[in-house]
Amino acid sequence: MSISHAPPVSEEPDISPVSVSDLDLQPLVPTSSRRTRVPRWLRRTTGPVLLLALWQLLSGTGALPPDVLASPGRIARVAGDMLADGSLPAAMGTSLQRVAGGLLLGLVVGTGLALVSGLFRIGEDLVDAPVQMLRTVPFVGLIPLFIIWFGIGEAPKVAIITLGVTFPLYLNVYAGIRGVDAQLIEAGESLGLSRWGLVRHVVLPGALPSAMTGLRYSLGIAWLALVFAEQVNADSGIGFLMVQARDFLRTDVIVVCLVVYAFLGLLADFIVRSLEKVLLQWRPTFTGR
Repeated sequence: MSISHAPPVSEEPDISPVSVSDLDLQPLVPTSSRRTRVPRWLRRTTGPVLLLALWQLLSGTGALPPDVLASPGRIARVAGDMLADGSLPAAMGTSLQRVAGGLLLGLVVGTGLALVSGLFRIGEDLVDAPVQMLRTVPFVGLIPLFIIWFGIGEAPKVAIITLGVTFPLYLNVYAGIRGVDAQLIEAGESLGLSRWGLVRHVVLPGALPSAMTGLRYSLGIAWLALVFAEQVNADSGIGFLMVQARDFLRTDVIVVCLVVYAFLGLLADFIVRSLEKVLLQWRPTFTGR
């Protein structure tokens, strides 16, 4: 008796076509897109507005006496009066002239020293050590010496601002020059660039981001130096208004002058940041999330 074995029967799964609608797929949406977008200008103004509201609340409840700090409403009225009688615009014009003169001289001196020290080894040997020694001396401590040298006119005030601007520019431009990638220098040499061509097309563009950072930092130092300069033997300017207000215990006028200092500094920083966007278009940067 023979037993025949039937060949095994392969059972194939029943695969039926599935449509996309049956899967109920949901489109992938980035997390940043699902969040409600708040305008950036609104986010940036929220903090100052809340601070002003808290300030007004403390002043209105008497927790912040007016002889300690005037209320925002009082400061706004005083600012309007100072604008109407012309005292504030005249003081702003004088202070801006001093900052512009000191900033221009500081740009020339700081950038020039950085180029000499950064591009030439002999320049570094001759320039860098004296500059590093001088920058450790507080420029405010040199005010009496400047008065002896230049008198009590505009020259010592501009000199103080110049000294405050010079060193941040020098450090950042020098660091930018020495921070240029050596491979870029080698690539420029292989393309046949001369020494001046390397400086013009490789070194200076590579040092420009550091130079702009130094310029922004120097602007902050310039306004700080202006405050000290206008506190000494000044007969005009925003600092002169602050000295007069201090003598008469006018905290409202003092705060108005401080707000003017802050807005002028913010305006100068905005101009430099706009200049960065124009000059540094080639450099991709992280803008935050």
